[in-house]
Amino acid sequence: MRILIIEDEVTLSKTLSEGLKEFGYQNDVAENLNDGRYYLDIRNYDLVLLDWMLPDGNGVDLIAEIKAKTPKTSIIILSARDDKESEIEALRAGADDYIKKPFDFEILVVRIEAKLRFGGSNIIEIDNLIINPEEEKILYNKEEVELKGKPFEVLTHLAMHKDQIVSKEQLLDAIWEEPELVTPNVIEVAINQIRQKMDKPLNITTIETVRRRGYRFCFPKKA
Repeated sequence: MRILIIEDEVTLSKTLSEGLKEFGYQNDVAENLNDGRYYLDIRNYDLVLLDWMLPDGNGVDLIAEIKAKTPKTSIIILSARDDKESEIEALRAGADDYIKKPFDFEILVVRIEAKLRFGGSNIIEIDNLIINPEEEKILYNKEEVELKGKPFEVLTHLAMHKDQIVSKEQLLDAIWEEPELVTPNVIEVAINQIRQKMDKPLNITTIETVRRRGYRFCFPKKA
């Protein structure tokens, strides 16, 4: 599970990031709306912790953008505003929860668990192909496809950005925890694994190479 923290209070964002890692959650931290949009463009998140007041705008204004792109991503607003009207405004804007500052970290974790447990699924269904990121499972014509690890993550990321060209650098940044420590050829290896273990046996094409630009998810397309 991956969480995006958009919070400009450095001490709080650091505490949240370190605490969530101890509970097994991968996370990224953005200090403003612009950086938050950058992460949302390159990665897929199960949940976003979103501060209300940010240096470059109102966090609540970002809710609609997130929901339009990934409707199943849960959003929890973190705010120092303790009035009923603000909470109503955030929830009506599409937030899944509203937590007033200061808050108990343990309570926050329980609320996160609840949202991820009862929230929607980011399962991708395209024709007779089903990709389930939560269970790392692929079904084609109801038969399971054996594709795991990084190749599965690469396929999922490209599928979530269907019809968009995604560069090697964007894939590295989105999937590898320390992209600067690996070489771009790991992407080529992952793509080759997808084609050998999935496309070739099933006689389909899921990913096409766009010369000098990157890769694009193109299913359904006959090989």
